[in-house]
Amino acid sequence: MNKSMVELSIATAQRAEFVDITARVQAALDQMPPPRNAGAATIFVPHTTAGITINENADPDVVADITAALDKLVPWRAGYRHGEGNSAAHIKASLMGSSVTVPLRDGKMALGTWQGIYFCEFDGPRQRAVLVTAH
Repeated sequence: MNKSMVELSIATAQRAEFVDITARVQAALDQMPPPRNAGAATIFVPHTTAGITINENADPDVVADITAALDKLVPWRAGYRHGEGNSAAHIKASLMGSSVTVPLRDGKMALGTWQGIYFCEFDGPRQRAVLVTAH
């Protein structure tokens, strides 16, 4: 794999789970060769039933509230047509998105004080991948 790309392995334990991967993403960036003091990092999820988001990582109730709101908005059973029975996971992943881009400052992610990067599982438990690139 390209030295400017690192693949993280994420193991989830529940059907729906938000995993704070902020420290792991920064560690991946730290492994990459210079120059990475400017530019941006892209964090990409190559799955159709998982996503990624940036949100508050200080209060765990925020993640609980997001999960509850998504469950209300997109219930697991709602007469979907997709044969695998996991349409809700596909819809939630689409709502979260498959990538985020974060500016880099002196090799560190320029996140806000309360921001963290969350891997969003919607069809777990599973073994997942997250790709981190610097550009």
